[in-house]
Amino acid sequence: MKSQTPQLMLQGIHTALQRAEHASLTPVLRQQIESALKEAVHNAMGLPSGENFSSRVVTILFTDLRGFTAILESHPAPKLLNVLNRYLVRMSEIAFEHGGTIDKFIGDSIMVLFGAPDSREDDVRRAVACAVEMQIALFDMNKENKKNGLPELNMGIGMNTRTVMAGVLGSDIYAEYTVIGEEVNLASRIEAYSLRGQILVSEATYRLVRDYVQTGSPADVYVKGKKDPVNLYEVVAIPSLNRVVPRQEIRKSPRVETNISFKFQLLRGKSVAPEQYSGTVLDISYNGVLALLDIDVPSQADIKLELNLAIVGTSATDLYARVRRMIERDGRRLAGIEFTSVSPQSNRVIRRFVQLLIQGGESK
Repeated sequence: MKSQTPQLMLQGIHTALQRAEHASLTPVLRQQIESALKEAVHNAMGLPSGENFSSRVVTILFTDLRGFTAILESHPAPKLLNVLNRYLVRMSEIAFEHGGTIDKFIGDSIMVLFGAPDSREDDVRRAVACAVEMQIALFDMNKENKKNGLPELNMGIGMNTRTVMAGVLGSDIYAEYTVIGEEVNLASRIEAYSLRGQILVSEATYRLVRDYVQTGSPADVYVKGKKDPVNLYEVVAIPSLNRVVPRQEIRKSPRVETNISFKFQLLRGKSVAPEQYSGTVLDISYNGVLALLDIDVPSQADIKLELNLAIVGTSATDLYARVRRMIERDGRRLAGIEFTSVSPQSNRVIRRFVQLLIQGGESK
């Protein structure tokens, strides 16, 4: 493979997207764009074609746009391609400025490696600095997008540092340098927990940069394939560089779509009314739900809920909540419901249920 400069790589990205600028964003077109991006990236890096797989310590950084599907549905393709073009180019520039290697583009996600194919002593610090600069750059881009009437993009970032297998995978027809292993999967799952504008890192990454970054309190989450919860840390600043992550999300909990039925009863004073009603949870977080109700319920009404959370093998039966708002949408009664009293057991069950939904499946 011929080696090209990062500038030529970025030009290849720009050209690939420009060719599709006035076309419809069909699945075939998206695949063509992603193929062109991948080819431009790997040509630019001049990766060795015959390297055998070897173990090495790598920091894996995943980025992903939040709510991008909704943006696709609500904006014309040419306008969206222009925004996506600028986003991919800017994030690629930042990755290269910090010495990262773009492993692949996965839809609107980017996978960046630090420590492969070349390693440096400060790989982890450069990776964290890269993530912070990416969030700052996107925040600035969004201010410009808003001023120009263009859609704003929101990104979550997840990182993990561990020993993985690295090398060239493929055949004479097509091959690419990549990393494989469970620790790569963990990095991807950490990214899935990140909210808009957030950077989450694993315990392993945190230990290597704890004297370099400022973080929030650790949060334990359940990860598919892991028996015990793992600790995640939110990077909020790099004091020595005077860089602060411009968080764009005030929620403290991820929120995921679901479709589960539940039962509820109204509270009258301190008593629970005997009448039982039904509803359907449309999305859920650690702190509440958005639900479709069978009856009209006054705003600020207190209720008792019973949720059947089958994928974690139990129910949450001692939930008390308040209906914060009622919304009429397409003839349906939608209620924003906030939990007001949750037992420790039910809290653990709800958190695990949400975390499994984030990862897209049942516990293993």
